[in-house]
Amino acid sequence: MKKLERKAEQVWRTTKLEIHRQLYVKAKFQTTRCIREAKQTYILNKLQDASTNPKQIYQIINSLTKPKSSNILPDTNNPTVLADNFSEFFQNKVEKIMQNFDSNNTTYLTPFAGKPLNQFSTVTTEQIAKLISSSALKSCSLDPIPTNITKSCISELAPVITDIVNSCIEMGIVPDQMKLALVNPLLKKPSLDPDELKNYRPVSNLSFISKIMEKVVAEQMICHLRCNNLIEPYQSAYKSKHSTETALMRVQNDILKEMDANKTVFLVLLDLSAAFDTLEHQSVLRRLSAEFGITETALSWFTSYLCGRFQTVVVNGHSAKPGAVKYGVPQGSVLGPLLFTTYTSSLGTIIRRNNQKYQLYADDTQLYICFEHSNEQDEIGKLEKCLSEIRYWMKANKLKLNDDKTELLKIGSKYHVSKTKSNSLKIGDTVVEANTKSVRNLGVHFNSLCDMSDNITSVCKSVNFHLHNIGKIRNFIDQSTAKMLVNSLVTSRIDYCNSLLYNSPKYQIGRLQKLQNKAARIVTRSKTSENISPILKELHWLPIKYRIEFKILSMTYATLNCEFVPEYLKDLLAPYTPSRTLRSSSSNLLVKPKNKTIVGTRTFSYAAPELWNGLNESMKNASSITTFRKNLKTVLFQRAFKC
Repeated sequence: MKKLERKAEQVWRTTKLEIHRQLYVKAKFQTTRCIREAKQTYILNKLQDASTNPKQIYQIINSLTKPKSSNILPDTNNPTVLADNFSEFFQNKVEKIMQNFDSNNTTYLTPFAGKPLNQFSTVTTEQIAKLISSSALKSCSLDPIPTNITKSCISELAPVITDIVNSCIEMGIVPDQMKLALVNPLLKKPSLDPDELKNYRPVSNLSFISKIMEKVVAEQMICHLRCNNLIEPYQSAYKSKHSTETALMRVQNDILKEMDANKTVFLVLLDLSAAFDTLEHQSVLRRLSAEFGITETALSWFTSYLCGRFQTVVVNGHSAKPGAVKYGVPQGSVLGPLLFTTYTSSLGTIIRRNNQKYQLYADDTQLYICFEHSNEQDEIGKLEKCLSEIRYWMKANKLKLNDDKTELLKIGSKYHVSKTKSNSLKIGDTVVEANTKSVRNLGVHFNSLCDMSDNITSVCKSVNFHLHNIGKIRNFIDQSTAKMLVNSLVTSRIDYCNSLLYNSPKYQIGRLQKLQNKAARIVTRSKTSENISPILKELHWLPIKYRIEFKILSMTYATLNCEFVPEYLKDLLAPYTPSRTLRSSSSNLLVKPKNKTIVGTRTFSYAAPELWNGLNESMKNASSITTFRKNLKTVLFQRAFKC
């Protein structure tokens, strides 16, 4: 058909007759339509073949929508040499950091006063089978059997794996074969220069059975920490029902309350360098024993787990020479994050001792103070004293705080911010200047007014990019696939931390609503002239306003009824108890705080009671979070579409 098209073009260019031009246009149209139909058939056939494998469907769609990344690794003609260069760089980076620390510098360890954990309990075959079933389908070349085959043969392999795990935890050892990690260099951000080795982070790929054993140990260790009340309450990373959103909800709540009281807030975001890679193994073991009561065989297991580890960098299938891991915990392991958060739990004690407000998420530490103009210098002095103690503790515990990468944001009304005299903080020998625009905090942009407008702008930019890519292939996929793709790439971004947007200006929420409308039109292939409400109703999508309410009410129910929810959110909710017996005494109401300005109505402590008190009793008394969410969506759907 392309040959016929070119022949028709040649005839038209020779004769210049209108009839020949029309024949050429017709041939070109037919060729384009034929190519489009062939492409659509090809893609649909691939998707149908992968209809039972969501991961494979996503990979197919991702290859069509996402531009092919170029130079995700430095250009090289010899991958083995590049792997060796990466291996040497990662080791030297940690060595250089460790050389700056005083080996004789030690800190006081708080003696453990609870019931020690001397021995890990053995597990049953059913427990191991459950862990295997819930594991991701990720395989490592160190595995003798691919993970998908392990899961398909779980009844035959679970007893063998159970024996291996139980033998290791009973004897307090980790076999050397399970202490080798294959390290993949991962570019930190797509915008960074791929030729600079410093722009990569080492992510460890471990054997499947070793991660199953780590999960067994992690579950028992978490249970031990909970029973002895050793978990840092303001650490939200790697904890059930804790997330970046719950942490930011508390931070935003505190900031908005202070703004409502006509105060100014300083938000400080600390930055650590290679935090997971600089933990000294002996220091970790001493802390586990002295502060957390891990002793005897259990401590021997951790000693075996941390010591004698090796790693080898892999680039395009070529491996570097294995190198000993002298410091740190493997990034990509199950126990690594848990060990890091227990190791750094003393930070919370230091900050509380200085009467500062804070939130921790893995190696991200944020502090915030509020003050009136009359006591500005006193409060800033206290903050600098607290930061000085943090720096001392980190240096003593072999953690590098990047003073020059620490960010400072002044938050408050335009009037109160302009009246603030201080525009900087002194951290060590570095003076950190206040940011006048915004900072990125756990994936969310905070600006000086804390109105979330910068974050909405960032979300709009990201979502429009993905909608553009989806639109390019919409002709080649069916509606169910398009809906799945939009939920994965678009809705997830719109919903991320949307609980922070409650009572935001309508025009800001409207910006997100336009994106959802655009996504709905792409999925249904409807015209812009059509009314959007029936389209959203057909897709069963809640509008943005009601999605925000759904998120806040879901968190409120979980905070009131579920275990292991963040205590820092529980502290914001108080049950309503009238001074005398009323019909509302048994209505399961919450106290709604009073506010001076509209800023205070955007806090979680206000939004949760405001929305919760409007629900009927049957919904409040739902038997489970799943039932509550199901009923809540029905109610909000009826409100949104008046049905």
